[in-house]
Formats: sequence, structure tokens, C-alpha cells
Amino acid sequence: MAAPLSDGERRKQISVRGIAGLGDVAEVRKSFNRHLHFTLVKDRNVATPRDYYFALAHTVRDHLVGRWIRTQQHYYERDPKRIYYLSLEFYMGRTLQNTMVNLGLQNACDEAIYQLGLDLEELEEIEEDAGLGNGGLGRLAACFLDSMATLGLAAYGYGIRYEFGIFNQRIVDGWQVEEADDWLRYGNPWEKARPEYMLPVHFYGRVEHTPEGVKWIDTQVVLAMPYDTPVPGYKNNTVNTMRLWSAKAPNDFNLQEFNMGDYIEAVLDRNLAENISRVLYPNDNFFEGKELRLKQEYFVVAATLQDIIRRFKSSKFGCRDPVRTCFETFPDKVAIQLNDTHPALSVPELMRILVDVEKVDWDKAWEITKRTCAYTNHTVLPEALERWPVSMFEKLLPRHLEIIYALNQMHLDHVAALYPGDINRLRRMSVIEEGDCKRINMAHLCVIGSHAVNGVAHIHSDIVKNSVFKDFYELEPEKFQNKTNGITPRRWLLLCNPGLADIIAEKIGEGFITDLSQLKKLLEFIDNETFIRDVAKVKQENKLKFATYLEEQYKVKINPMSMFDVQVKRIHEYKRQLLNCLHAITLYNRIRCNPSKSFVPRTIMIGGKAAPGYHMAKMIIKLITSIGEVINNDPYVGDKLKVIFLENYRVSLAEKVIPAADLSQQISTAGTEASGTGNMKFMVNGALTIGTMDGANVEMAEEAGEENLFIFGMRVEDVEALDRKGYNAREYYESLPELRHAIDQISSGFFSPRDPGCFKDVVNMLMHHDRFKVFADYEAYIKCQGEVDQLFMNPREWTRKVIRNIACSGKFSSDRTITEYAREIWGVEPSATAIPPPNLPRN
Repeated sequence: MAAPLSDGERRKQISVRGIAGLGDVAEVRKSFNRHLHFTLVKDRNVATPRDYYFALAHTVRDHLVGRWIRTQQHYYERDPKRIYYLSLEFYMGRTLQNTMVNLGLQNACDEAIYQLGLDLEELEEIEEDAGLGNGGLGRLAACFLDSMATLGLAAYGYGIRYEFGIFNQRIVDGWQVEEADDWLRYGNPWEKARPEYMLPVHFYGRVEHTPEGVKWIDTQVVLAMPYDTPVPGYKNNTVNTMRLWSAKAPNDFNLQEFNMGDYIEAVLDRNLAENISRVLYPNDNFFEGKELRLKQEYFVVAATLQDIIRRFKSSKFGCRDPVRTCFETFPDKVAIQLNDTHPALSVPELMRILVDVEKVDWDKAWEITKRTCAYTNHTVLPEALERWPVSMFEKLLPRHLEIIYALNQMHLDHVAALYPGDINRLRRMSVIEEGDCKRINMAHLCVIGSHAVNGVAHIHSDIVKNSVFKDFYELEPEKFQNKTNGITPRRWLLLCNPGLADIIAEKIGEGFITDLSQLKKLLEFIDNETFIRDVAKVKQENKLKFATYLEEQYKVKINPMSMFDVQVKRIHEYKRQLLNCLHAITLYNRIRCNPSKSFVPRTIMIGGKAAPGYHMAKMIIKLITSIGEVINNDPYVGDKLKVIFLENYRVSLAEKVIPAADLSQQISTAGTEASGTGNMKFMVNGALTIGTMDGANVEMAEEAGEENLFIFGMRVEDVEALDRKGYNAREYYESLPELRHAIDQISSGFFSPRDPGCFKDVVNMLMHHDRFKVFADYEAYIKCQGEVDQLFMNPREWTRKVIRNIACSGKFSSDRTITEYAREIWGVEPSATAIPPPNLPRN
């Protein structure tokens, strides 16, 4: 088979980004050479590939800066309502290619770099991923920033500039090993430090009630230094800002020690303050109640709210003097979106600033706070809900504890008036949970302190209303909404799958890039033989390219004609990578039983990181690699079946594997995955989904027709019925011979001959305390996988289903999601009007 075209060669043929003008190419070359000259230090005349990358990054950045300044001027002149998206995670990935795509510079850069004898793809590979997130929640925030800029909203992302992002994963002898992600080691060309906006954040201390008001005194101060990253919209000259805070110790930090003679110790102690922004907590869907984590949460909130209020008061470009002193209009000019409960402290902190600092009346302050804040819930798993010990608050944030108690009292008085004598309801709805260790329920704090509460898929929002926050929903049903997640089509189609983007543009034009619903027009071509052939050809080229990458990176040779069966996401029991493992073992046993029978060849790829402290997740990775070890080295199997663990799964790897996938596995237990966004990326890139009716899978099936996905297994009501009856794993084990055989093999050490008891914990969990009921869905899953095989043997029908899925994926654009947030929560209207570019007059 012919070698796949490189992206560089493909870009030469592409229409979707427009042909580069010669003037643009000459300008890029000139700028590149200038930057390269200044990048090279005097004693080093030979450029390294990294020098070339930095020269190109600075060249592209030059095109951003004028637009960035102009956008901010534009906002100050118009004084629109500003949107503040608060998130402890922003999983941005790489920036260079995304910026070139959004500025329409990709062809010019490609041609200029080619003329200079360099390879653009190789330079792109040098960039470190900005891995400041764990998975779905952080990547969603990144997609939202892209959409907010593309829709012309005056929006800001606020978070923490972690020195170390999500760890790099290495697989050693089948086990996950974590390595620190020193992503800033070589510098970051996309950020700009803004020391002039550095702000103090207070911790500890005590509260004094005086006739002049409440004072929080004797605190320890940490400085928050902002670093700004430009966020360009797609070809509209809008460049918004993501501001990430870094912790710095003030110069007098702990220097009282100095007076006792230990100056060195005192200076070394500065690390205590600066640790706040050192590292991202690597847990996904799991709450870890560490004091440092609470400090991180307050740090981002305190710095951000000061910044928001400064901008509200002096909304003139370049002006630092307050022009507004009255807070009546605050909610008309400011919207704060809380991405999960991590920034929940925004509620008491805004109250503290309004009441203690700005001297606003308590009731008025509460009304302003509620009208300003809105909260997105991202999970229904109980272990993920943040419940902080009161004792920790008492020490770290004593004034906030007082405010939370006062807010809770007000809230409970209101509930008691409506439901007299219903003590249980008061207990369930309290922000403070009584018990051995009194705790603050941060989700309850968010709900009472917000004017809007939303889930992230229809099924999830229903669960939020009917179970998680049932009492709150009965109290204020008008507060609760749904906002189904989405993904940005710029990164997840245009950037990562240029071949597919191009053949779509040939058929329906380029409007789909900013209006993904236009993909519906592809339904006309579902029986068009040329289009069917083109879609299949693009997929095959992506598969060849990924197979080459796997061979280079992992030294594994895979059959590019096999079905690429992919499950990539965080490793978690609820996502049920174990169900996938059992299918792989079942297929293997069938091949061994009947080696001469014809099988549909499959390459099963599973990737994802396990939280370092999550024993079962780490065991699951070891099991996947052990199964692969046996299957991939069995001569009876040949290239009928391979099991590959994709090491160090991250945004830049997702951009390679997703366009190459044939089958996307979305197999969580119904009612556990809030939405999922990987499912959407696979759909728009032409993979078919095998999945349960969970999260956004439900809406994907609604859009494309259930018959065009491979839906199997229990629905939410079946899971609930099984809970009532009592789930008994042994019943399934006894009655399903193939399942029993697979479990016995794992148990006996067939996949771990050097350590036969290696997987006893996994087997024990599956047999005796599996909350996610893997065995209950096994039979339906195996049967459904048989249907996948049947369809894969008919390439034309498979590709027709693929085209239908792509055509029906338009709903899952983050542009649609953000438009709904803007209109229904923030009260602002997206704008399709581009800002004039820097080389044209502003009016």
C-alpha cells in the first residue's frame, strides 16, 4: 500500500485554508529569520530544531499581538458585559498549529518553512503540551475559550499556572510510572508575564468584629503574579485572554526569622508560599481533601475576584482610576461561571469583598452574588464531591467560614419556613454536614450562591434534578438547566484531520468551520459513490499514518487494514476499561479455539492515565499490558488481534489517534459519565461508536439514529432496578461460560505467569464489590461487538454509517454550547462581526 501523505504534502493540496499569498510567505520568512537571529545566543551560531520552533512561534505570535491589543481596546470602548470562566484546569495542549489555523496563517507558514528547507510538522512536534488539566473538565475549558473568542464574547479564562502539569506516564514492565511534567523547562513563547497586575492573597489570621465592620487581620500574604496567554477566535481578529496565576512569596515572607539569625532558612521558606502553584493535583473525578489543594482553590478565586472588581471599577482602556463605585450594576457587567465546585469559594469571597471591603449591605451583597455566579456540575459520583472539613477552614480561611455559616443559616431559615418540621430536609439541604468531622458541602454552597445550575448532557441534567440536587430543584426549579457539552471544530476537525476537513469543504463549502450544523448537508451524499470512496480513503490514510507513528514510537507493527478499536480516556472503574479487556480475552480465546476460522482483524488500543494514588486504576493498566503481552506474541493469533496500550495519552496524541479510529468505545455504566467529549471527537472524525446509553451518547444516538451507533447494555432505569434487587456478580460468572473462562485465566495467572497472584485484587473487586456492574453488561457487549464485526466486513455500508454520523455531529460543537450559555445564563449575545485587523483603521 502507498505510504500516507504527510500533513505537509497534504496541505499543499488543500483548499480549506485558502492558498497562501506570496506576500504573506515572504513576510513570514523575513520575520522568521529576524526572530532566529535574535534567538541565537552570541556564542552559538548553529541553530537547533528548538531554535527554529521558537523563531516560528514568535513569528506567529507577532500576528496575535496587534489583534490582542485591539480586542482589549474594543472591549474597553464598548464596555460589554464580561464573562469570567473560572477553572482549576485548562488542558490546552499545543498552541502553535491552533494559532496558525485560527489566524489563517497555516499555508503561508508551511510554504515559508518549506522554502527555508525545514519541515513544519517536525517543528510542531517540538512544542510541549500545556497539560494543565486531568481530562474532560480541563479540555472542555480549553474548547470553551476557543468558542468564546470565535463568537466574539468579551471572555476571560482564569486559572493557575502550574509549574508541573499532569504527569508524564511511562510504562515500565507493564506498570505505570509517573514523571514530572516540566513543561516550562525551555520557556513558553505564548505567555506574557504581567507583574504590574500582581495581587496579594491572604491566608490564616483571625477575624475581628469592630464598630467599623469586620476585619480579617494577622494574615499571611502570598502574591499572585498573572501570566496572560492570547486566545484567538477563528478568523475574526478577536483575541481574548487566559490569565493564569503563579504564586510568589512577598519579600518579607518569614523574614521575622531573620531577626533570630536564620536568614537562609527564612529565604528557603519562600517555597512554602510558592508551592501553591507548583503542581496540578492529578485526580479526575476524585476529591482529595489536602490543605494545599484548598489553598490553590482560594488562591485562584481571591486573585481573580480582585482582578474582576478592578476591571469593573475602571472600565477605560489603560485607566487604573475607578470610574464606578456603585455595585448595583455589577451583575449587568460581570458573569462568573464556576467550572465544577473547585472555584466555589467565589461565593463567600465575593460576599466578603462586598460586605467587608466595599461596605455593601448584606442582603444587597447576597443578591449581587447570586445574580453574578453560575455553577456547572460535572459529576454525580459521590467520591468526586468536594466536602471540606470545617476545622481546615477555621485555620486557613476563618472569615469565609463565618460567612458560609451565615449564608447557610439564611438558607435553612428559608427552607424551614417553606417546609415546617421537615428536619430531614434541613439536614439534607444544609451546606454544613454534621457528623464526627463537620464538613462543608461545596456543591450545596454553589447551588445556593448561583442563579443558574447546569448539568452537561440531558441525561446528566435530569439526574442532577431528580437525585443529586432533588431538594434544591424542588425549591427553585427555574434555576436548573442543561447545557450539553461540545468540542471546538477548529482543533478537533480542521487541525487534526485536514484530509477529512478538505473533502467536506469540497462538498458543502467552508461554513461548517464556524457553524457545525451545516454538516447536515452531507446527508445528500450518503449514497454518493465518489464521496463514500473519498471518506474511506481519508480514514485509511490516517490509519497508515498512525500505524507508522506507532511503529516509530512503540516499536509495534500493526496491521493497517485491521479495525482500529480505540478507548482513550482517564483510567477509572466507572469508564469500564475492564469490559474492554474481557472482550479482548474472549476474542483471543475464540481465535485459539478455532485458528483456521476467518476473523475480522482488530487492533484494540487503550490509552489513559491512572491517578497515582488509585490502586485499582493502576492494576487495570497492568492487566491491559499483560493481556497485550500474551496476545501480541502468540503465533496462532498473528495479526488477527493486537492489544496496544497507548502510553502517555495527552492532547497531542489524541489529535493523532482520533482521526485514525474506526470504532470508539464509550462504555461507562449508564448514569455515571456526566457527558463525555471524546465520544464527540470520534463521531466528527468518522469513527462509529459502541456505547451505553450514558452521557452525551444518548444525544448522539438521537441525532444520528440509534441504529447508526452500536448501543448495548443496561439503561439508567435497569441499573437502578438491579441496585434494588442486588447485583450478584457470581450469577453471571456461573451462567456465562466465556466470561467464566476469561476470569479464570486472569485469576490463575495465565496473563501473569511470573506472578500468578498479580490480579487477585482485580478479580476480587469484579466478583465481590464491583459498583459499576461489568458482568451485567458483558453478554450484551460481546453480542454487540459481533454486530460491529459484521458491519466492518461490508466497507461500503460501514462508510455510509460513518458519513451519517459525521453529518449528524453538528450539535456537538462548543460554539453551540457557548451560544446557549451566553443567551440563557450570562445574558449576552454572540457577535458574528469581525473586529478590524490591526493594519486597518478601527472605525
